[in-house]
Amino acid sequence: MDIRSQERETSAAARGDSHRPGVFVRRNPVGEGAPVVFDSPHSGRDYPEDFGHAAPLEVLRLAEDAFVDELLADAPDHGVGLLTALFPRSYIDPNRHEADIDETLLAEPWPHRAEPSGRSERGLGLLRRLISPKIPVYDRHLAVGEVENRIANFYRPYHAELKAMLDMAHERFGAVWHIDWHSMKAMGRGRNATGRADFVLGDLEGGSCAKEFTTLVGDSLTAMGYSVRLNDPFKGAELVARYSDPRRERHSLQIEINRKLYMDEASVSKTGGFESLKADLGGLTRTVADYARRSV
Repeated sequence: MDIRSQERETSAAARGDSHRPGVFVRRNPVGEGAPVVFDSPHSGRDYPEDFGHAAPLEVLRLAEDAFVDELLADAPDHGVGLLTALFPRSYIDPNRHEADIDETLLAEPWPHRAEPSGRSERGLGLLRRLISPKIPVYDRHLAVGEVENRIANFYRPYHAELKAMLDMAHERFGAVWHIDWHSMKAMGRGRNATGRADFVLGDLEGGSCAKEFTTLVGDSLTAMGYSVRLNDPFKGAELVARYSDPRRERHSLQIEINRKLYMDEASVSKTGGFESLKADLGGLTRTVADYARRSV
């Protein structure tokens, strides 16, 4: 191990960072910190050995929010806590309700609560059935035990860690601002097969955070020259819905980044725009952290 690696590990230990192999990495704020938590639930690329998928790995990777964790890597230096998933969303999706079970995937009846949503009907529930409309993830049915293992050892630990981070910030400051980060394809599909904005902000139609916060983020991105849409086509999903309560000063906002800004979608590789976008997101992080500090 070189000196720089030792220094990074010492610094991480001092901050109380934690790493659950294959599940998540948690990085705590540097210095005093701010009442802000970022999470990236879909950038994981550690594919478990027991996945048993039929779709080729290079196809599965198209479902990743690839490199979003790296775009946000400097957030702790600005006083922001950062949680990133290591497992892929195609294995189990932390941005779905635990009961969003697609029972057509199972080899036997599901013995727990099941409330499949429209996402499950499209093959995009807690356990993915489809990578694209014509490419199934599996050529087999899943045993109940497999699904229970994924929930117990991946889904729930991720949620528990995020909740702990949010609760800690809220207890310390009396308020917390949470941004749930994602990436989106440059083009919509079907009737919405048009180019998308650079960023889409989702606040559950005004229900997950104060309007002032959504406006701050949108105006900051617009000032940088990016195009921004609100709740179109993404309003927010499980993570924003579960952890937001603006009346109790718990504010959650989902942000979707257009992949054309920083990567080649076909090859899942970074482009020349990656570093400039990362720098701009660093500027946005500072703005959000300063806003949160002033607001408590």
